[in-house]
Amino acid sequence: MRKIIHVDMDAFYASVEQRDNPELRGKPVAVGGARERGVVAAASYEARKFGVYSAMPSVTARRKCPDLVFVKPRFEVYREVSQRIREIFRSYTPLVEPLSLDEAYLDVTENLMGIPSATEVAKQIKARIKEQTQLTASAGVSYCKFLAKMASGERKPDGLFVITPAKGAAYVEALPVGKFHGIGPATEAKMHRLGIRTGADMKEKGLEFLKANFGKSGPYYFNLSHGIDQRQVRPHRIRKSAGAENTFFENVRSFEEARDRLLPIVAKLWRYCEQSGVRGRTVTLKVKYADFEIITRRRTETTPIETQAMLEQLSLALLGTVFPIPKQIRLLGITLSSLNEDRDEEEDDDETAEDEQLRLVL
Repeated sequence: MRKIIHVDMDAFYASVEQRDNPELRGKPVAVGGARERGVVAAASYEARKFGVYSAMPSVTARRKCPDLVFVKPRFEVYREVSQRIREIFRSYTPLVEPLSLDEAYLDVTENLMGIPSATEVAKQIKARIKEQTQLTASAGVSYCKFLAKMASGERKPDGLFVITPAKGAAYVEALPVGKFHGIGPATEAKMHRLGIRTGADMKEKGLEFLKANFGKSGPYYFNLSHGIDQRQVRPHRIRKSAGAENTFFENVRSFEEARDRLLPIVAKLWRYCEQSGVRGRTVTLKVKYADFEIITRRRTETTPIETQAMLEQLSLALLGTVFPIPKQIRLLGITLSSLNEDRDEEEDDDETAEDEQLRLVL
């Protein structure tokens, strides 16, 4: 039985901006572009009270919160703070698996401090982060990655939640499938159609049913429904690609509509590239039609793509090759591959093959 901690910084980008600029404290803050086609990269908890969240178009965020203060991202600062936080993690264990600048898994089963309690380790890490960065973090403690991830979101901000082995199965049974990490809106809707609304429903359906309806993800869902997740915390991961996609609430009919839907997806992908420092040479456009047929278009450059404008240009060029469309579009996605360096990533085994991208839902 492992002892896993998932640490997730609270409203990381926005909290850094409020820390560094006292005038922003207590105000609704959005990190991102304020322009018409801008997208919110992060929102402070004051902004979230108005329904403002990351990945939301800036124009929508402004409508929800007229007093919203937009701040330009400073990724170099976020990376520096993130590195200091990771140094704290590694003072307790070498088994640190960063997922992004603001969250990571830690395996503290045999930690460097010799502390038998994972909960105590989490308390110390939270205190040291607060002392050294003046920022708060939430932590989830459990015996597997899935439940540690779920636990970290239970008492945000500045929370600590523990799911013991004795409580794991019951916790999952009561969990709505839409809250399962890795299950997006499309998969959630499919599960609802099949009569699966909670972990208990998933458990009742059984392995063969889940395999028949969800393919390679079926066994993973079956294990989760029993509170089982065998994935290890892996400090060294090779990221082969990075991507973002969006399933639309209304199907897209024209090139203009598709262009306007695609640009925020490109922006989300580029934010990841800026945060992680990766660059790639191959751009792949994914199109899913209303009847669920999927097509892709790909283009490879001789040198890495270095600007968001270049990624937008290539993405729109690929989009142009599929028009005029034979039927309406329900999903668009962009993937960047042939990356220039290996990065840490989370392996979302609970996603189906068609959903293994960073998810953007507007």
